[in-house]
Amino acid sequence: MAADLRSELIIVGCSRRKLDTTQPVQALDLYQGWCFPQLRARIARGPAYRDRVLILSALHGLIPADTPITPYDQQLTPRRAAQLRPTTAATLASRPASRVLLLLEPRYRDALPDLPDTIEINDPVREWPKVAAVLDAWGWP
Repeated sequence: MAADLRSELIIVGCSRRKLDTTQPVQALDLYQGWCFPQLRARIARGPAYRDRVLILSALHGLIPADTPITPYDQQLTPRRAAQLRPTTAATLASRPASRVLLLLEPRYRDALPDLPDTIEINDPVREWPKVAAVLDAWGWP
């Protein structure tokens, strides 16, 4: 089944491990921990898919995968999640999706509004086969 990129969206929580650089790097490439290596490898053959990946950063909020950013260190506290929620809602309103895959720790969910037809995987490293099954069902590379 071919993917309809307009209907699908991945939201992935940021990771503490980042490239050691002082230069801006595309967000999807900056993060080195969590499930970022697997996700990059999975969509490497389909660059258009990067546009359907948003990263929930404790500092920057919800950003497109190709947004240039530099390394930072900020934890997502309950207060910060509440501060981010209005801007994440606005970002998601500009990127409508009928199916959303959340790859994030439960505390990151508090920074997001309610979303339609959502699949949430809280440990995508250990549960990568589940992530792969969703992407396969969507027709992603």
